[in-house]
Amino acid sequence: MTIRVVIVDDDPLLRAGLKLMLGGAPDIRVVAEADDGAGVQALIDRESPDVVLMDIRMPGIDGLTATESVRSRPGAPEIVILTTFDADDHVLRALRAGAAGFVLKDTPPAEIVESVRRVANGQPVLSPAVTKRLISRVASSGQDLRKNRAATRLAELNDRERDIAVAVGEGKSNAEISATLYLSIPTVKTHVSRILTKLDLNNRVQIALLVHDAGLLDDSR
Repeated sequence: MTIRVVIVDDDPLLRAGLKLMLGGAPDIRVVAEADDGAGVQALIDRESPDVVLMDIRMPGIDGLTATESVRSRPGAPEIVILTTFDADDHVLRALRAGAAGFVLKDTPPAEIVESVRRVANGQPVLSPAVTKRLISRVASSGQDLRKNRAATRLAELNDRERDIAVAVGEGKSNAEISATLYLSIPTVKTHVSRILTKLDLNNRVQIALLVHDAGLLDDSR
């Protein structure tokens, strides 16, 4: 299967570089590109991409607004945020909107190609360690309101699902959760899928952010 990609960035040199490196992969095809977020939805409607590489800071409609708009629609493609920062609060907003992760613009070409493949296969582009570091730097503004909302949503889970959600928030892999909670890995995967469905979330990153907002993580670890 060919992975169809749209690139959205206001830097023409970066777009050309990304197009060149992705075009060298036999299973990836760049089907369109744009220099701001204004025309992204039209490109998606026309090209039906699997993945969108989205810059944050662009003139006109920025990448955050475009991500929120795209991900609010059914059948939306996965979005990977392009950024120069590895712990940018803007990235957090994009992840909350349903972006599948982020890659730094100076990431080696082979890793960017692999990130596109992973996202197309439903895997967020954030290692557990990066996820934990990122959510630990969530801005404090509106913390109480987020905590109440997150706690209300997590109350929909049963005890086992809640334990697994917390483990995801701690950055544990499925294998680590399996060992900690004495469950098989397929059972852990099933529980994670149910959590995503119950809470209407897109990926594990959003589970981790919700658990963090609810104050269920031990920050001393």
